Amino acid sequence: MFLRTLSALRLTWLRGDRQKFGLRHLISAIAVAIGASILFFLFAVPQLVRFRFRASLSKYDFGFYGFGPSQGFVSFDEEARVVEISPADAQCDPRYTFIAPRGDSVAHAGPMILDARGELVWAKYNWGTTQDFKVQRFKGENYVTYWQGDEEDGHGRGSWYMLDSTYTTRYIVSPVGLEGDLHDFVITPNDTALVTIYDPVPADLTAVGGPELGWLYDGVFQEIDIATGELLFEWRSSHFYPPESSYFPVRDRGYERTLGFDYFHLNSVDKNDQGHYLVSGRHTHTVTCVDGNTGQVLWTLGGKHNEFSDASDESATDFTWQHDARWQSTNSLTLLNNNANGEGDSSRDSSGLSIELNIPARQAKVKSKYVHPQGLMATSQGNIQVLDTGNVFVGWGHSAAFTEYTPEGDVVCDVHFGASAYFTFGRIVSYRSFKGDWVGTPNTLPDAAVADNSVFVSWNGATEVATWRLEAWDGVSLDNVTFVAVDQVERTGFETQIPFPPEITSYFRVCAMNIEGEVLGITETLSRGPSSSRGSYVSVRAWGVIIIAVFALCCLLSGCYCAVSRLLRRRRFGGGSYQLVGHKDDDIETERGHLPI
Repeated sequence: MFLRTLSALRLTWLRGDRQKFGLRHLISAIAVAIGASILFFLFAVPQLVRFRFRASLSKYDFGFYGFGPSQGFVSFDEEARVVEISPADAQCDPRYTFIAPRGDSVAHAGPMILDARGELVWAKYNWGTTQDFKVQRFKGENYVTYWQGDEEDGHGRGSWYMLDSTYTTRYIVSPVGLEGDLHDFVITPNDTALVTIYDPVPADLTAVGGPELGWLYDGVFQEIDIATGELLFEWRSSHFYPPESSYFPVRDRGYERTLGFDYFHLNSVDKNDQGHYLVSGRHTHTVTCVDGNTGQVLWTLGGKHNEFSDASDESATDFTWQHDARWQSTNSLTLLNNNANGEGDSSRDSSGLSIELNIPARQAKVKSKYVHPQGLMATSQGNIQVLDTGNVFVGWGHSAAFTEYTPEGDVVCDVHFGASAYFTFGRIVSYRSFKGDWVGTPNTLPDAAVADNSVFVSWNGATEVATWRLEAWDGVSLDNVTFVAVDQVERTGFETQIPFPPEITSYFRVCAMNIEGEVLGITETLSRGPSSSRGSYVSVRAWGVIIIAVFALCCLLSGCYCAVSRLLRRRRFGGGSYQLVGHKDDDIETERGHLPI
């Protein structure tokens, strides 16, 4: 009897314990859910809002072919961008496009030339960072120019390179007494160069919440005689704009020389026929006109020191985080209104602006506005170029795209060299994009490699090749090798595949021919031996993206399945971790109850 009473008490206690355990379990679950929600909104949501998904995106823009699709070659070691051009009837400017792709989705960063179809023309792998790649004229000759060096803390330390039509470096330009910044290099009609510099100088930063004995990155530009290296002009932003002019927060900057407060962020400088300079300060949201003789500020458009009223009720004076301010005449300019800097402004769209100025009346108005069809947000970088046709060419910088418009703002041609849904992550970027005329005559030999019973031939940088002529050894003498033409095919893109005809049995070579039938270059003598293991391929990295997505989805479904299964099991078996079992004493007593006394 005593044992039965004890068993009943224990059963009552276990039921109460299960109720308490269920309450504790509920409280714990609520606490975990709250914690997970906080973590989700703090860390996951800021990343999720960066995706720029649209219903009209193509497979390319959704990333089916990778974040930055690229193509490899048999005869050439570097990769080319695989681009998407829209609309279907796009009428792209026939000239070459100059970009310098870099980012996590770019195997080898460096300058790159593409033709109007997006096919590779020339690529070069550079150490460090390459920016501002374009064609410029110096002493009546075209050069491709770019900045190369080390990027640190939002600016650069390097020099500007000028390459002639053979892609030979003819000039290396550096500022006088300072280090060259990556943002701008402009060759003027007077054969001088405008260069940008970030110079750390001591400054009192208490007005912006920084230290009294702090460091400021002074926005500096110089005009230099390229031929002699002579300094002709220098201007400093700190002489005219105090630190409190900036919209950029000081935070923990300004306490060390190598981590100065980048309050101005000079990113472009231009010069007009009157000798006046146009300076863009990204972090002050200003475009400044500087007198070419005295260095005094003649006027300021935008920012806290704006002197103009907006006659168009648009963005003539309230542009933000802008890039690439350029003179178009003494009373007009263009710029890229980034309208974002990547901090909490993911809903904003960037645009190219053409602005007319009434300088005596201090009025400004937007003449034309150029918006991307998908509403791109270029959080940094970018440019706008007015072509001699009247069309406008916009490079979207941090977004891997460039777009050509009519003067009125209608899209003529839109080219993507990365998946647009992920542009804000910066997987592939190009500081600027330009259109230009170019004739490339490399002083190297054409490249050729044997694979798949064919010869693959290319010539990095050659723009005048129309056809390839295949020549076979006549088999007469190895002391005086003579070749005869056996086939001639049109050049098809950067690399052309030529299947071997029956005449190719041993030694052969390939000649590059121009449209007049003249020989421009000849490959080394090759032999028709075993096929190379290399092959032409498109390195789209689609499987990587798909595998990551499927793995994440499987993990999510597995987690949900385990959680639901455990909950159902607990409800089925009483919801507690302890189960009521029979007591040995009760069993013994029961058995004794059936024995005779």
